[in-house]
Amino acid sequence: MNRVMKMLRKTTDAGWLASLALLLALAGGPAAAQAVTDARGLPTLAPIVNQVTPAVVNVSVVTRAPMEDNPLFRDPFFRRFFNLPDRPQQRKEQAAGSGVIVDAARGYVLTNHHVIKDAEQIIVTLKDRRSFPAKLVGADPGTDIAVLQIAAQNLSALRIGDSDALQIGDWVMAIGNPFGIGQTVTSGIVSALGRSGLTVEGYEDFIQTDASINPGNSGGALVNLRGELVGINTAIVAPAGGNVGIGFAVPSVMARAVMEQIVRHGEVRRGRLGIEMVDVTPEVQRRLRLPGLDGALISDVEDGSPAERAGLREGDVVTALNGRAVRGWTDLRARLGLTPVGEEIELTVAREGGPQRIRVRIAPPQAASAGEVQAARSIPGLRVVEIERGSPLHQRLRGGGLVVAAIDPGSRALQAGFRPGDIIYAVNRRRVQTLSEFEALLKGSDRGYAIGLLRGDFNLTLILR
Repeated sequence: MNRVMKMLRKTTDAGWLASLALLLALAGGPAAAQAVTDARGLPTLAPIVNQVTPAVVNVSVVTRAPMEDNPLFRDPFFRRFFNLPDRPQQRKEQAAGSGVIVDAARGYVLTNHHVIKDAEQIIVTLKDRRSFPAKLVGADPGTDIAVLQIAAQNLSALRIGDSDALQIGDWVMAIGNPFGIGQTVTSGIVSALGRSGLTVEGYEDFIQTDASINPGNSGGALVNLRGELVGINTAIVAPAGGNVGIGFAVPSVMARAVMEQIVRHGEVRRGRLGIEMVDVTPEVQRRLRLPGLDGALISDVEDGSPAERAGLREGDVVTALNGRAVRGWTDLRARLGLTPVGEEIELTVAREGGPQRIRVRIAPPQAASAGEVQAARSIPGLRVVEIERGSPLHQRLRGGGLVVAAIDPGSRALQAGFRPGDIIYAVNRRRVQTLSEFEALLKGSDRGYAIGLLRGDFNLTLILR
């Protein structure tokens, strides 16, 4: 590598390009060496692009949105005078995003949940311009991943790579359909790993890249120089409305885990461990003699939970899950959120007296006490049970709430991201304890709702408009 850097300092512009190609080749191994130089000896990513772009598709959706609200339309006299319908009219809207074929035999396409949310119709268009109606297999708002399926022959699929092997500085390419103008390829490096706190949905472990990502790239592919899928492009930071070199992708390891559960169950089934976590502080690091600030500090252990029965304690620092290091509490939270109910995991824990390995089994979410199942009129397809006062779940929440008992197939509630077992405790940050309170808060908002949920051990917010 020192020899290559000396070459870079001594060469002219033309020589610098050739040296850059050599540097990329050395970084990526023999397979990458063939990909970054052409027959003329010039650096190019064309062989990789030609290999992977047939697997990246355009996803167009049709949704229904209410017509613009005019205060006069709320006046019954005005509506009768102009013979307007009692219910507000809706208009069809079209939007576009991107997707990635990951299983050619079964026609599975990965994309973002926010791309297909509330879609009445989904069309997938391939690079060769063939178009197919897509079936929504399932979606997970918490990770912003959705799985589509198309019935098509002669598909090309991207091989899913190991995003856990990425390092800051690795070269990557972003492929998608920005602004609906057509398939576009941009390149850059991995700028950061493990980014979180960007959305309100919950399970975040984003790859950050400076490869240009713009609106419409959502659901597209982030690939490495081996042509492997390492992320699903999902978000950008754009203060001025355009790319500023800060884009984010869901790691491929997370996307694969979500897809496997969706294909098997139609949803991601999250359980509970019974712990609350925060990041490690310098004081905790010194007291436990930790090598760094990595890990998740357990701040509370729920009575009678799987964590308590396994021997986890308040003050423990989880440093690894199943042998893989934990960077922080958001990292651990995201990985626990993808662990199926009933699976046993091994946590490596630092505590005074030395490290320990503790095995614990993920339990199903807490059930509410038996009660009457009621339909939520404001959200079609949502059926809930009020939490019984004085029950263990009521005590855990320090108040009441609603448990989602069932969801009608294909309903608005399902598309919005509700799942059986979810506990609804707030609307627009106002606590709810009964169905009547829930309905009243939904009727009192014209601009949409932020619904606070507890799913397993984790808090989520669903945004409805």
